[in-house]
Amino acid sequence: MQELEQDIKTALVAAIQQVFGAEVPATQLTIQPTRKEFAGSFTLVTFPLTKALGKGPEQIGQALGEWLTANDARISGYNVVKGFLNLEVADAEWLRRFAQLVQRPDGAPVPTGGPQNVVVEYSSPNTNKPLHLGHLRNNFLGYSVAEILKATGATVSKVNLVNDRGIHICKSMLGYQQFGHGETPQSDNIKGDHLVGKYYVLFEKHYREQVKQLVAEGVAEDVAKASAPLMLEARDMLQKWEAGDEAVVALWKQMNGWVYEGHNATYAAIGVDFDKFYYESGTYLLGKERVQEGLDRGLFYRKEDGSTWVDLAAEGLDQKILLRSDGTSVYLTQDLGTAELKYGDFHYDSSIYVIADEQNYHMQVLQATLQKLEKPYAAAIHHLSYGMVDLPTGKMKTREGTVVDADELVREVVAAAKAATLEKGKIEGLTEDEQTQLFHTLGLGALKYYLLKVDPKKRMLFNPEESVQLEGHTGPFIQYSHARIAQLRRKAQQMGIAEAADFTTLPALEKTEREMVEELARYGSVVAEAARSFSPAVVSQYAYDLAKAYNRFYAEVPVLQETDETKRAFRVALSAQTARTIKASMNLLGIEVPERM
Repeated sequence: MQELEQDIKTALVAAIQQVFGAEVPATQLTIQPTRKEFAGSFTLVTFPLTKALGKGPEQIGQALGEWLTANDARISGYNVVKGFLNLEVADAEWLRRFAQLVQRPDGAPVPTGGPQNVVVEYSSPNTNKPLHLGHLRNNFLGYSVAEILKATGATVSKVNLVNDRGIHICKSMLGYQQFGHGETPQSDNIKGDHLVGKYYVLFEKHYREQVKQLVAEGVAEDVAKASAPLMLEARDMLQKWEAGDEAVVALWKQMNGWVYEGHNATYAAIGVDFDKFYYESGTYLLGKERVQEGLDRGLFYRKEDGSTWVDLAAEGLDQKILLRSDGTSVYLTQDLGTAELKYGDFHYDSSIYVIADEQNYHMQVLQATLQKLEKPYAAAIHHLSYGMVDLPTGKMKTREGTVVDADELVREVVAAAKAATLEKGKIEGLTEDEQTQLFHTLGLGALKYYLLKVDPKKRMLFNPEESVQLEGHTGPFIQYSHARIAQLRRKAQQMGIAEAADFTTLPALEKTEREMVEELARYGSVVAEAARSFSPAVVSQYAYDLAKAYNRFYAEVPVLQETDETKRAFRVALSAQTARTIKASMNLLGIEVPERM
């Protein structure tokens, strides 16, 4: 579509030269899609041309429209609405464009021009609990953005920074040490990440009780939180870990191993992957070196208690701690080290961090600190900030009333997809294994689509039951549209109808046929826009619009029942290209589309 738009601009430049004898570069022409209530595909805004051409906007539109329809075979008609010239593209041109699309099974060509070497960091779980709903939006966003950027020709590396050390990890270790009684995932028949998460919760429960008791004894709340026995033990354990205490490190390795096994099972179930894993335990020491570098260069400073800080007031931020008074590191410490490691591994043009908007300030501080250190990769950092996800109260099992477990949520949507599909009764002839796979495909597709169709920056409400409906703005609706076309193609094959033919003798296109070709031609520009904005929501909306357009086309014109052989072959080819484009679009979202449903 962008290629056609550029061709129209070139034609307009020529028209202006011929009609008005003026030189107006294409860059100064404002072209936009024609509004649906008017005939046409492209609209030229003529208001900005009045000064250069010495005519009113309507006169300009009328004159250019007349010249183009008389001299350019690609333009079949026009209409002028005040300062807007709406141009109608000829059916022959649409058919020529469609013939080009058919040669590309992955849809229209996608313009390039953005960063060519990109690292996308997403997921970033802690090893003290299982993945939750927030992680799901993070994982789906990261995976989809990576796939969209790949579609523009970029080299993309997907990485996962695992937060495997720190006070929060010591809390789950201490909880297990004091309350675990030797329990293992095998002995309790529980996923390792869920087991470790249980002891993190137990730690917090007993810790809150200790704080409450100290406050009742007259201790100030902030002092009570810092001096509660369990917190003191956790801090002591963190110092022992950083000192390499054998018993502490052995427990850490054992419990982290349980969590990795659990997380990997979840990653496999939700269909995301990574090219490289980084671990905070392997990056924080490099971060400490960067902190020491900043101290040596007078960029950072120490307070009286021995803690190390950076002053970013000149950058419009604040003072930020880099090392605690006991010498242990904080998140920012390891982030300094990870950024350097990633650059050394990939020499990226752009480093995208998929992190919730509650960390906006942290990411500003990270970039400003790297800039203060004059690191060459500081400017390449991009924070893909996304809003939190809420659920209707009581819809899902939660932990402590706030965290929605990812594994449980996946099971819920798969079960809901199964119920919705069985209610429709559309799975005759599928084996039990095929049905199980279909329910998983639909449930996971529903979950991913629902989380990705909303602009990443927006906070959103996730309703599991609404997500799996076969009608409306849902993943299953698009999946069903693909399955419907797949069934049509099977029937066409049985009838001996070819999917590709010579369309040059085709009579005038029906309105819905023209709309379908135009919609298919938009694929490349849609992917390019999604890449520019780092927004899978752009692709999600396109897939939905395409499915809706096809359903309208299917309802208004006969396909297999068409008696004209050329028309029938074209409509089958149009259906096949729609299926390929739906599949390509949904694949960019990490969603599979079934052949039968």
